[in-house]
Amino acid sequence: MKIQITQDQEKLARIAKALGHPTRVAILSFLAKQKECFFGEIHEVLNVSKPTVSNHLAELKDAGLIQGTIEPPKVRYCINNENWALAHSMFNSFFEENPIEKENIGG
Repeated sequence: MKIQITQDQEKLARIAKALGHPTRVAILSFLAKQKECFFGEIHEVLNVSKPTVSNHLAELKDAGLIQGTIEPPKVRYCINNENWALAHSMFNSFFEENPIEKENIGG
């Protein structure tokens, strides 16, 4: 039997990839505590260069976890609430539908 990759699995993998770097996780944690903030505020709380912050924000935006609004000359970022809730639901479903048997985890 061949396994078919579903669109939901592709979406979950894309979100997981975006979460696959500690700086992006830190950015999401920071943004989750704010209604919104500007790029400069995000850069101030991180110990990385502006281009690196920009690359991480682009990855999170591409995954749909955040959104940005251009307010020249600044960009305002916030959590994309709809996709954040979808990611939460998808991860919950994934772990509920794919439990590990106790003998497989050393218990």
